[in-house]
Amino acid sequence: MTGHESRAGYYATLVAATFLMGSSFIAGKLLLSAGIPALWLVGWRFLVAAGATWPLAWLESRRGQAGTPLARLGARGLFTVALIGLTQTGAVMGLLFLSMREVSAATAAILLFTNPIWVALLGRLFLHERLHAARLAGLVFGVVGVALAIGVGPGAAADVGHVRGELLGLGSAVCWAAATVVNKRASLPIGNWTLSFCQMLIGALALLVLAYALGEHPARPLAAREWLWFGWLAVPASTGSFGLWFLALRRGGATASSGYLFLAPVFAVALSFLILRTPITAEQAFGAASVGIAIWLVNREARRPRG
Repeated sequence: MTGHESRAGYYATLVAATFLMGSSFIAGKLLLSAGIPALWLVGWRFLVAAGATWPLAWLESRRGQAGTPLARLGARGLFTVALIGLTQTGAVMGLLFLSMREVSAATAAILLFTNPIWVALLGRLFLHERLHAARLAGLVFGVVGVALAIGVGPGAAADVGHVRGELLGLGSAVCWAAATVVNKRASLPIGNWTLSFCQMLIGALALLVLAYALGEHPARPLAAREWLWFGWLAVPASTGSFGLWFLALRRGGATASSGYLFLAPVFAVALSFLILRTPITAEQAFGAASVGIAIWLVNREARRPRG
């Protein structure tokens, strides 16, 4: 595979992952609006996603691409896998959906997608990745672009919500950044789909234990349309996005890869227009342009992805 083909595959992986992430906001918003409890929804979402991922992990093992078997990872390796699951799935998604109960979905999304700033800072501290001035400027442009693209800016109506919800949303971003850095630093010798399956299963079980301990469950059976949205949320938007995201992390630097997360809310805005009939304003168009500038700046001096 040539260097050009390797880079093209890397960028295609990132775009696909962020598109699926963006679509999850649409499905999640519809299901939460129907009164489905947050932790119950996230727990079952990722339990189903883990089940959908298991055949891919099994095929990966049969083809000899799974790397070291889990039983041979040792205590430290197994602890790292569990830590990624508790943070990447459990903490990130649990905190995000709890945040969305108290603040608007737009506010929660903006807080979540401050993640690249935290990744850049943690990557500098723990991965010794270079933090150029252009990359810092790109991160600033990205945060501004996300705010504008989702429709929250200086001219937007006051819809900040409660401080508790804001802190939960910010906590989800920090947990995501921590999981990204842990995954990159550990460089676990296991396959991409095997890691995705394990971390989703661990996070889902933790969330479901917490949900049922708190007495969370739907007050009524889900309608057929809600089951369809749940299926999309659980499989393409979870199995697909997480698998592609871990693949991208392995092929590129943590800071460079996380810069592309700014695309996810842009996709969410576009899908909102197509599915929820939400109009796209001039403010959101400027936000999309700012996101494009951010991606260029963040990746301007990034190392080329490995083949």
